Amino acid sequence: MTNQTYSAQTPQREILTVSQLNRRARQLLETHMPLLWIEGEVSNFARPSSGHWYFTLKDANAQVKCAMFRNRNQRVRTVPQQGQKVLIRARVSLYEGRGDYQVIAEHMEESGVGALQQAFEALKHQLHHEGLFDPAYKKPLPTLPKHIGVVTSPTGAAVRDILQVLRRRFPGIPVSIFPVAVQGAEAAPQIVRALMTANQLTSCDLLIVGRGGGSLEDLWPFNEESVARAIYASRIPVISAVGHEVDITIADYVADLRAPTPSAAAELSTPDGDEMLQQFAGYEVLLEEAMERRLQRHRDQLMALSARLQHPGQKLQAQSQHLDNLEIRLKRVIQNQLQQPQHRLHHLQTRLYSQTPSTQLQSIHERLSLLQQKLQQTMQQKLRDEKQSLAKAAALLDSVNPLSILQRGYSVTSLADGPILKNSDAVKVGDTLITKLADGELTSVVNKVS
Repeated sequence: MTNQTYSAQTPQREILTVSQLNRRARQLLETHMPLLWIEGEVSNFARPSSGHWYFTLKDANAQVKCAMFRNRNQRVRTVPQQGQKVLIRARVSLYEGRGDYQVIAEHMEESGVGALQQAFEALKHQLHHEGLFDPAYKKPLPTLPKHIGVVTSPTGAAVRDILQVLRRRFPGIPVSIFPVAVQGAEAAPQIVRALMTANQLTSCDLLIVGRGGGSLEDLWPFNEESVARAIYASRIPVISAVGHEVDITIADYVADLRAPTPSAAAELSTPDGDEMLQQFAGYEVLLEEAMERRLQRHRDQLMALSARLQHPGQKLQAQSQHLDNLEIRLKRVIQNQLQQPQHRLHHLQTRLYSQTPSTQLQSIHERLSLLQQKLQQTMQQKLRDEKQSLAKAAALLDSVNPLSILQRGYSVTSLADGPILKNSDAVKVGDTLITKLADGELTSVVNKVS
C-alpha cells in the first residue's frame, strides 16, 4: 500500500450516513422545486387509520408515489376512486426512511376542473395587477346601517340564514332582497344588474352579495370578471359571502369585506342589539353616577361658601379682637423700648466695675492663689514619681548584687591572689582557693583537678 501524506491544503473527505444523504436529497427537492400542478390517474389508493391518503399517480408511461396528509385531504369533497383522473397541487419530496421519491399533495380536484382553476388564476392575476384588490380602495362599512341590500337567490338557504341573523341581532334595520340566479349562465349578468340597481336607488348603505356552498362550477358566477368589476364600481360598501369558509372567489378579493359564510356576513354587517342595549344600560348607570357626583360637588361647594359667609356681628367681634391684639403688641414694644436703655446702662456699669484697680487686684490674687495650689500639687506628684523610680532602680540593683545571690545558697570561689574562677583550667594542684559564702569565707588547697 502506498503511503500518502496530506498537506494542510488537502480537503478532507466528507463522509455521510445514509440518513444524512436522504435528508440532503429531500431538502434539495423541497427547496429547489416549487409547488406543481400534476395530472394523472389514481391507483393503489390506501387510507390507514391515521386518516392520511397514500396512492400512486400514473399516466401511460410513468408513475409516482403520492401522499396527502389528513389536514389537507379533509378539504377534498369526495374520496378519489381507483382509476379516477385527478389534478393535484403538490410539492416534490423524498421519504427518508426508505429513500423513496414522492410528492406531497396539498390540493386535489377532478381533472376537468383544471381549466376553471387556470382561468381563476389568470383573472386573479390580471385584476390584482390592475389594483382592484388594493386595500386602499376598500370602503369602510357603516357602524349602524340604515338599509341593507341582499343580492342572492330568493329561494336559497343563504337568504334565510341572512334574514334570520339580521332579525336576531338588529330587527329594526330594513332589508331589501335583490333576487338573482346564483349559478348557471344567467347568474353573472343578473348579479351585475342587481348591483347597478342598488346603487341607482341609493336607499341602501350596505350590500351583501353571496350564496351557499357548492362546487367550483356552482360558484363560478362569482369568479366572472363582470361581477368583479361591478363590485369594485359600487359606491355602496359590499360584503362578499360566497360558499363555505374554505371557498375563495374573485368576488371575495374585490369586495370591501369577505365573510366566510352568509350567516357571518349578517353578523359582520350589524351590531348586536342586545349588546347595544346592555351598553346603553351601562351608559345610563354611568350617567346617573356622574350626575350624582356633580350634584354632590355642588352641594359641597355650597356648604363651603355658607361656612365662609359670616354675620356682620361676628366680623366686628373679630376686628375688635384684632385691635386688642395690636394694642397688646404696641404696649410690649413701648416697654421693650424703655427697658433697652436700662439694660445698656447696667451692662456699662458692670464693665466699668470690672476695670477698677481693686477688682483687677482681687482677680490677680485669686489667680496667684490658684497657681500656688497647682504648683504645690505638681511638686507633690513629682516627688511621688521620683520615689517610685528610685524604688524600682534599687530593686533592680539588688536583684543583680552578687551578695544577694549568695543569700540564696550560692558561693563565689577565687584564687588566693587571683581573679574569680570560672572553669577548672585556671587551677593547678597546690593552689590555695578562697570561697566566699553569704556569711564568712572558706580557705582550701587543691589536691586534684579533673
